[in-house]
Amino acid sequence: MIEVLADIKCKGIKDIYCLGDLVDFAPWGNEVIQLVRDLKIPCVMGNHDERIAFDLPIINLKHHHLQESLVRHKAITISKKEITEDHKKWLRTLPASLSVTLSDEDYACKILLVHATPFSNDEYLFEKDPKLGLAEYLSVHNYDTMVMGHTHQPYIQRSSGKLLINAGSVGRSREADRKASYCYLTLNKNKIEVEIVKIDYDTSFVAQQIYASEIPDFYGDFLLQK
Repeated sequence: MIEVLADIKCKGIKDIYCLGDLVDFAPWGNEVIQLVRDLKIPCVMGNHDERIAFDLPIINLKHHHLQESLVRHKAITISKKEITEDHKKWLRTLPASLSVTLSDEDYACKILLVHATPFSNDEYLFEKDPKLGLAEYLSVHNYDTMVMGHTHQPYIQRSSGKLLINAGSVGRSREADRKASYCYLTLNKNKIEVEIVKIDYDTSFVAQQIYASEIPDFYGDFLLQK
């Protein structure tokens, strides 16, 4: 996250938004939350944030094999224990979505920010998935663009005239290169321009910190897989 924030500062980007999932699978949940709070970065509630904030039960996911289900349960249990009550209270205040407008003298673009989809913060929407229902929702609510995360795999796509962007993941990328990613939106001549920015960071250091913590080694090994 530090490397991404440094790149954002270097580019002179002033408006920063976070699409959620500040906790789980790494030993710095409290520190990440505090940083987002200190920087006053508007943030939506991710599914991991919601589970920790409201102490929701841990439900096994169909796409996880037995080993991942076991270590996931352990990692989330650690977060439930270690995230402070003050931070849990703050997580409970996060909205399900944010609405942002980019505008100049001649044009305004209304953008919806969500963690996963407008319908759920736990719904996977991959690039190959159909999006007709989503495009219809955006039209009804007068959105031109939607930015999401959750899958940890960035993409830029148009569907029924709507611009759909997955910003990827600042940590624990599911891309082969394991780089952190974020998206950078600008308004240029009545058109939104999007860049997916990928940033190198020391995955070996992060993995070693995971190995030295209570977090299962599975999540350190994941970062080192190329």
